[in-house]
Amino acid sequence: MWVETKTIRHTDGTISTISTISTIDLYASGGQIGIGRLVDTGDLEFIPLPRVRTHRNTGKDNKFRWYNDHRLPDWADWADSGTVTVRLHTNNEDQRRGFNRTENVRPIPPADPDFARLYARRNDAESINRHLDDTLWLGRAHSIGHARQHLNLIGFALAVNSVAIHEHRRRRTEPIAA
Repeated sequence: MWVETKTIRHTDGTISTISTISTIDLYASGGQIGIGRLVDTGDLEFIPLPRVRTHRNTGKDNKFRWYNDHRLPDWADWADSGTVTVRLHTNNEDQRRGFNRTENVRPIPPADPDFARLYARRNDAESINRHLDDTLWLGRAHSIGHARQHLNLIGFALAVNSVAIHEHRRRRTEPIAA
């Protein structure tokens, strides 16, 4: 699926005799960003671009927006540019064409080397977050202010860990029922 066309400016100032600027069409497959290359059958071959980093920038409205930098392949004409940055949030242009960017472009797709390590922690993190949400009366925080909420989170984590340690020790000392 076509995501966007990016303008690539070259570090040496030349790509051809015509211009110092070229464009690249970016595609998404399985949540991963890549480029398309026509093969001899006329089909478009998807070539995934490795993710270099995920970072956030602050917009003019003081809201954070997330981006991925992807390494361009060495064999391409614009390889001297190094990387291409892709936004991870949907904008008005995406909405006009009915493209849900957050559904098609993942910050860390399943093919990424970091995915397995991070995804393994997802169930635990979601379970703990749900348990914390369940302690909030009417969905409201227990305190006001960043420092107080941080203290509440630390206290919550200590309580959860203490209960887990207690249960672990209790099970270890109890006789096994036949």
